Amino acid sequence: MGRVGAAGDNAAMESFFSLLQNNVLNRRSWTTREDLRIAIITWIERTYHRRRRQARLGRLTPVDFETIMTNTVDLAA
Repeated sequence: MGRVGAAGDNAAMESFFSLLQNNVLNRRSWTTREDLRIAIITWIERTYHRRRRQARLGRLTPVDFETIMTNTVDLAA
């Protein structure tokens, strides 16, 4: 998150929480907070970071982009 009142940061977080609500929270009733916590973590790690392609990353997933950047830095060193 950036500085206070930065509309771009707010828009990014609102978008994330909207996706989270539609893809996890509204899918079913959760019996315990622990079940919900595990579902949220699983969704973030399996879907949000690994499958969702981002235009700003050249249509790569965050994991793919980080892998490429890490390998590039290692080769440069």
